[in-house]
Amino acid sequence: MRLDDEAESSNYEIRSGRGGGLGLPMGIPLGRGGLGCGSLLVIIVVSLLLGVNPLSLLGGGDGGAPVVQQSQPGEAPGSSGEKTPVMSRSLKVLGSTERVWGRLFQEQGRTYEPTTLVFYPGGTQSGCGAASSSAGPFYCPADQRIFLDTSFFDELGTRFGAPGDFAQAYVIAHEVGHHVQDLEGTLAKVQSAQRRLSEREGNALQVKVELQADCYAGVWAAQDRNLLEPGDAEAGLRAAAAVGDDTLQKAGQGYVVPEGFTHGSAAERQKWLRIGLDSGDPARCDTFGSKGP
Repeated sequence: MRLDDEAESSNYEIRSGRGGGLGLPMGIPLGRGGLGCGSLLVIIVVSLLLGVNPLSLLGGGDGGAPVVQQSQPGEAPGSSGEKTPVMSRSLKVLGSTERVWGRLFQEQGRTYEPTTLVFYPGGTQSGCGAASSSAGPFYCPADQRIFLDTSFFDELGTRFGAPGDFAQAYVIAHEVGHHVQDLEGTLAKVQSAQRRLSEREGNALQVKVELQADCYAGVWAAQDRNLLEPGDAEAGLRAAAAVGDDTLQKAGQGYVVPEGFTHGSAAERQKWLRIGLDSGDPARCDTFGSKGP
C-alpha cells in the first residue's frame, strides 16, 4: 500500500500491561433468545482471528479486569509506550477511513463521528468487558472503540497465509465498518432482533452484520484506491477467505457446521468484500435485503 504520504489519525490510545483474559460476562442467555454453548464455542474460535467481540452485540457486561494505563487520544505515548511502525501504519489506514467515511456521510447530509483505535498488548478492559489478545481485533459499540493487539497481524501472515499491508488494512477497515453500522443504528437493531430469535436465526443475522462490514471495508478501499498497489486487492481477498467460518471450523475441528456460522463462509466474505471493492458504493452493501435487520 502507498501509505508514506498518508496522515495518521489522532484518534488512538496506547495501553500497556495486561488487563486479564477475555471474560464472558454474566447475562448471556443460553438456548432460545441467545447463544447456545456450541455457538459460543464457535464464536470464541472465530474471535481468535477477526470480527466483533462476542460481547459487543449481545449486551456484554463488565468482565472484571482493571483498566490498564493508557494515553489520552492523540497524546504522545510517553510512559504508556511508543508507537511502533505497525501502529503508525494502522493509524494511517484509520486516517484514510476517516476521510472516506467523512465524505460519504457528508454526501448524505450527515456528520461522521470517528472511532478510536485502542492498541493494547495482552489484555485490557473495554466497554464490552475484559479483552485479551486471543480475542483478535474487535469493535465495541458500548464505547465506540476498536481494540487491537498488533501481534495479531503476525499470526495473520504466518499462520493463516494473509501477509501484507493491505491484509492488515482490511482488518482495520472491517472494524471501522462495524463503527459505521453502529452510527447507522444497525447494531442496535440487530441486538434487539437477536433477543427474539432462535440460536440459528441469531447466528444467521450475525453473519449479515459481518458480511456488511466486509463490504464496507471494500467500499473504503475503492474510495481511496490511490493507496492500492498491484496485488493489494488479492491480499485482502485472501485475508477474507482465511477468516471464513468454514475455513476456521475445518482447521479447528476438522469439519464444518454451517448452522454455527457467525461471520460467513470464505466464499461469502470474499464476495461481499469484492462487491465493495468493485462498486465503492455503501448502498450496494445491503446484506440484509429490503426488510433490513
